[in-house]
Amino acid sequence: MDDCSLDEFRRRWQEELAQAQAPRKRRRPEAAERWARRPEVVPGRGEQASGDPALAQGLLEGAGRPPAARATRTEGQDVASRSRSPLAREGAGGGEQLVDQLIRDLVSKTWKVIAEDEVLWYRLCQQEGHLPDSSISDYSCWKLIFQECRAKEHMLRTNWKNRKGAVSELEHIPDAVLCDVHSHDGVVIAGYTSGDVRVWDTRTWDYVAPFLESEDEEDEPGMQPNVSFVRINSSLAVAAYEDGFLNIWDLRTGKYPVHRFEHDARIQALALSQDDATVATASAFDVVMLSPSEEGYWQIAAEFEVPKLVQYLEIVPETGRYPVAVAAAGDLMYLLKAEDSARTLLYAHGPPVTCLDVSANQVAFGVQGLGWVYEGSKILVYSLEAGRRLLKLGNVLRDFTCVNLSDSPPNLMVSGNMDGRVRIHDLRSGNIALSLSAHQLGVSAVQMDDWKIVSGGEEGLVSVWDYRTNQKLWEVYSGHPVQHISFSSHSLITANVPYQTVMRNVDLDSFTTHRRHRGLIRAYEFAVDQLAFQSPLPVCRSSCDAMATHYYDLALAFPYNHV
Repeated sequence: MDDCSLDEFRRRWQEELAQAQAPRKRRRPEAAERWARRPEVVPGRGEQASGDPALAQGLLEGAGRPPAARATRTEGQDVASRSRSPLAREGAGGGEQLVDQLIRDLVSKTWKVIAEDEVLWYRLCQQEGHLPDSSISDYSCWKLIFQECRAKEHMLRTNWKNRKGAVSELEHIPDAVLCDVHSHDGVVIAGYTSGDVRVWDTRTWDYVAPFLESEDEEDEPGMQPNVSFVRINSSLAVAAYEDGFLNIWDLRTGKYPVHRFEHDARIQALALSQDDATVATASAFDVVMLSPSEEGYWQIAAEFEVPKLVQYLEIVPETGRYPVAVAAAGDLMYLLKAEDSARTLLYAHGPPVTCLDVSANQVAFGVQGLGWVYEGSKILVYSLEAGRRLLKLGNVLRDFTCVNLSDSPPNLMVSGNMDGRVRIHDLRSGNIALSLSAHQLGVSAVQMDDWKIVSGGEEGLVSVWDYRTNQKLWEVYSGHPVQHISFSSHSLITANVPYQTVMRNVDLDSFTTHRRHRGLIRAYEFAVDQLAFQSPLPVCRSSCDAMATHYYDLALAFPYNHV
C-alpha cells in the first residue's frame, strides 16, 4: 500500500468512526434493553445477526470497530495494525475505555465500602495495640480513632527521642533510706529503712502518696524493721521485712493489710504474679506460695523445701488455676508447681545463676562462666512445658547481671552484663543481634520494646537508645545504682537505690546531705499534650517539701531552688 492509499484509508476510517460514534450513544441503552429481553439473539462469528437491524447495528457499533475496519483487517492484519494512527487507536478503543471507566467506578465504590468498614478499623486498632480493652460499640467512627491513635503514637515517639516531657521526683521520707522500688502500669511502691511503705499513682499526676499501714497497732510509723522487698500489681501490694514478716494489701479496699504472714528467718526473695493474686516467698530453705481461696481467705497454696538458699524467684504468668514458680538456688533451678508436690529440675550442678526472668512458656537465666580458659558466662533459655534447654546464648568474659524476657518483643530478648554492655539476643538463631557499650560499670536494669532500649547502670546513669539506628538518644544521672526501670509508650519510672541502707551524717539536719544518700525515684511523662487539658501542671502544685518538677521544653524551670 503506497502513501496515497494509506492516507485515503485513514481518512475513510476516521469518517466512518465519527459516524459510528454519534448514533451509538443514542441507541446503546435501547439496544441493551432489547438485548436483555431477547437473549436468544446472539450473533456469532461469520453469521448475520437476526432480529432487529438496529440492534445488530448497535452491537456491531458497540464493539468499537466498523465493518470497513473488519474487512480491511481481513485483507491484511499486519498492514492494518501498522496503518492505524494514535487517533484511530484511541477512537477504536472508545468502548474499552467505557468498560474501564465502569470497572474503575465499581472498584472505587468497593474500596469506599471497605474504607468505611467499622469492623475493619476496629480490628486494625486491636492488632496495633490501640484501646485493647474497648469493644466495637464504644466508638462510632473507628477510622478516626485509628488515625488519632497513630498520630498520638508518632507524637510520643518524637517526645521520647527529643526528651520532651515532664519529670518529677517522688516525695521522700525524712531520715529514711530507700530500700526497694517496684511499679506496675504507672503505680509505684517503695519501701524504706524506717519500715514505711508508700504508693504513688503517677498516671493522674496526684503525688499525695498514702502510707500503707501495718496491721499491728503496736507498730508505730518509723519504728518497724527495714523493708527488704516490695512488689505491686493491678490490685495487690506486698512488702517483706527484715524480721521475716510479710504484709499483703488490697489496693481496692484500703491501706491496712488483708493478710500477714510470718517466716522464721529473713525473706531472701519475693515474687508477685502480674495477672492474679499469687504471692511467693523464699526464706531459708523454704518456698511458700500464697493465694486467696474462693471465699477470699488467704492460705498456703503450696510449700516446697529446697537444699540451698534461693536468690531469685519469679511466678510464671498465665498458668490458670494452679500457680507455678521458678526458683534459682545457687547452681540449681527449680520449676515449682502448686498442684504437684514434686519438683521439676531444670538446671543443676553447673555454675551459679546470676539473673532470672520468665515468660508464659519460657525461662531465661544467666550463669557464671568457668573462666576465659574454659567457658564464658552465658544465658540459658528453657522451655517450661518440656522442661528442656532450648538455647545457650552468649559466651562472654563477665557475668550477666540482668535479663528481660517478659517485656521484650517476640523472638527477642535483652540482657545486661558486668562489662557495661547491653545485648539483644535473637531467639530464633541464637545469635547476638546487637551489642551496645552502654555504661561504664555493670548494667543493673534493662528493658526494650519494638524500637528503643532503656538501661540503667551501677554508676547511676539511665540511658535511652534507638537500637534500630544504634544511637543514644539521651541520658540522666543520679548518684546511686539504677535498680528499677519500667516504661510504657508514654511514661518511664526509674529508681536509684543505694547499696548502703545506713544514713550517713544523721546528726546533720542537712537537706542536701539527706538527698545525697536517700535514693531517688523519678517519674517521666512524655504525653505532654494531655497534661495541659486533663490536670493542672505539677509545677503549679509543687511545694518545698513535696517534689521537684521541671519541663525539658521550658528551659528547666523549677518551682524552687533545686539542689
